[in-house]
Amino acid sequence: MMVLNAQNHVLLCRRVGVPDGWQMPQGGIDDGEEPRAAALRELKEEIGTDNVEIVAETKGWRHYDLPPEMAPKTWEGRYAGQRHKWFLMRFKGQDADIRLDSAHPEFDSRKWVPPDHVPTMVVSFKQALYQSVLEEFRDHILWLPRTSR
Repeated sequence: MMVLNAQNHVLLCRRVGVPDGWQMPQGGIDDGEEPRAAALRELKEEIGTDNVEIVAETKGWRHYDLPPEMAPKTWEGRYAGQRHKWFLMRFKGQDADIRLDSAHPEFDSRKWVPPDHVPTMVVSFKQALYQSVLEEFRDHILWLPRTSR
């Protein structure tokens, strides 16, 4: 989920125990669950609030592959990557509403960053994915510049 605050900055969260593990919140879809409902559920589980307005969603699904050296060690080697449906959300709460201290926390820190900084702050294998999501949502993020093609 790409969550924007009133300044059009994007919420990035750092994975527990991964010093450079910045990413946007994400999560799985349960059997029979619609992607939109899953996004709101996962957001509440991961950051403690779902006080957002969904502004847009990607037209299709986005994929990324894990680097070959990570695949055997991640998700018990069962998956080589992930497939995502992305939602752009406008955060309607206060910063204090964001709580990372759940029963099973996934993140240990958070920050709001300008959209054009996001791809450079995430792990290299997610950079192209994040850039493509930013491009698709560009018209909803008022000041995000177009990238050259």
